[in-house]
Amino acid sequence: MTPDALGAAERYLLLNARLIDRLRYDNLMGRGSADRVLAVLRAYQNADGGFGNALEPDLRGPGSQPEPVEVAFWILDELDAFDDPMVTRACDYLVTITTGDGGVPFVLPSVRAFPRAPWWETPDDPPGHLIPTASIAGLLHKHKVVHPWLAPATEFTWAAIEATSELQPYEARAILNFLERVPDRDRAHKEFTRLREAILATVALDPDTPGDAHFPLDFAPEPGELPLFADEVLERHLDALIDQQTDDGGWVPNFPMWTPIVAHEWGGFLTVERLKTLKAYGRLPG
Repeated sequence: MTPDALGAAERYLLLNARLIDRLRYDNLMGRGSADRVLAVLRAYQNADGGFGNALEPDLRGPGSQPEPVEVAFWILDELDAFDDPMVTRACDYLVTITTGDGGVPFVLPSVRAFPRAPWWETPDDPPGHLIPTASIAGLLHKHKVVHPWLAPATEFTWAAIEATSELQPYEARAILNFLERVPDRDRAHKEFTRLREAILATVALDPDTPGDAHFPLDFAPEPGELPLFADEVLERHLDALIDQQTDDGGWVPNFPMWTPIVAHEWGGFLTVERLKTLKAYGRLPG
């Protein structure tokens, strides 16, 4: 990526992105304060400890939902800030919405009270789901967080993984997030070996695949331990990622935009995510 392209990305963020994503960019570039990002993130956390308020742009309501906790935890991960009190409060919230099998639902019925993307649907009594339980548990393990929610959630995730043979892309990504970070490495490698081909079946290896496709760098946004992709595959997709920067300087979503504001919010969020990936693989200038 050239310095001019990076400058265009910064201009795109200034014109389009939410404050939290502009501050994440500043922190990523080493010129901003993680504390400022944390201060803005706290505004998305509710009194019950959960997150809402469109932190996940497709959930427009103020109330807490499971998936925004995952979004918040990925931001805390990039800041290496899992010692922040927001983490314990969020875990306390997760306890209150956990199902009898130890997982949290994909989305709660309270989502119906507010505008949201049409794919956020749920039965009246939703079961635990790998999304977002697996990724949340994986991040808590990575940062060695001790909380009563984690052990049952981990057992739920192991059981769900072991019962799985065919996968959808978001489930595959959640499983990989967990297997990359869970402490039991022998078990993780065993399940990864069993599911590797099923995971790869959800990946678009052609960088020109149209529509709501999931590419190698969505599964490996930073170098990982589990050998899902060969180096030449990752290099090809890093080149493609650089080429996919728009004339406006950002990266645009390849999934449906159902109301105008989310195109800006997702564009800003994804632009920071793409720059994080390019940095993780040594592709940013300087």
